[in-house]
Amino acid sequence: MPVVDLAQTSRRDLNSRLHALAQDTNETLWRIENPDGRHALAAGLDAPITVMIAGHVGYYCAGMNKQASVVVEGNAGVGVAENMMSGTVHVKGDASQSAGATAHGGLLVIDGNASARCGISMKGVNIVVKGSIGPMSAFMAQSGALVVLGDAGDSLGDSIYEAKLYVRGEVKSLGADCVEQTLDEEHRAQLRALLDAAGLNGEVKVEEFKRYGSARTLYNFHVDNAAAY
Repeated sequence: MPVVDLAQTSRRDLNSRLHALAQDTNETLWRIENPDGRHALAAGLDAPITVMIAGHVGYYCAGMNKQASVVVEGNAGVGVAENMMSGTVHVKGDASQSAGATAHGGLLVIDGNASARCGISMKGVNIVVKGSIGPMSAFMAQSGALVVLGDAGDSLGDSIYEAKLYVRGEVKSLGADCVEQTLDEEHRAQLRALLDAAGLNGEVKVEEFKRYGSARTLYNFHVDNAAAY
């Protein structure tokens, strides 16, 4: 297992080594020590590897991730897993703003809380937050699912498209065009699968959640909805 100590190796050198890995590499498990809040760690990965980061990270950790599994053994700064395409990113602490922003695929798991704009403009990613999320989360969320075991802040799902939002706790307020919807069998199955994927097998009941999504009143301009634009 390659171990990279960022007290001795630069971030540029680390990312260059990770970017150079072939698809059939046998160096599939990496450990990064002394991250000390550095930005853009393990960004732009495109290989089926696992990267364990032993500490807190700064902005855009695991951004643009493809295929890789990245585990942050601490907190993450702004934009963790931003524009992720596939793979898994697991933050064992809290995440700052815009976690999973614009991400197209993969799974983002946050064991703690996420700040404002979690899942902003998400485009297919699945996000599971075991704590609470801040205001304006899932703003303009297009597809994918956001699961929140705690509470949600103001304006959840503002201007949402077709993403599915599942919240177990209280929602401070819903954004424009976001409404509570029925939790049908297909949604229960999706929610159960996501909870299990996040390591919550049987610990949390899907019946404890409410589902939110688009009322579809903003898809086309209508004068009766002008106040909502």
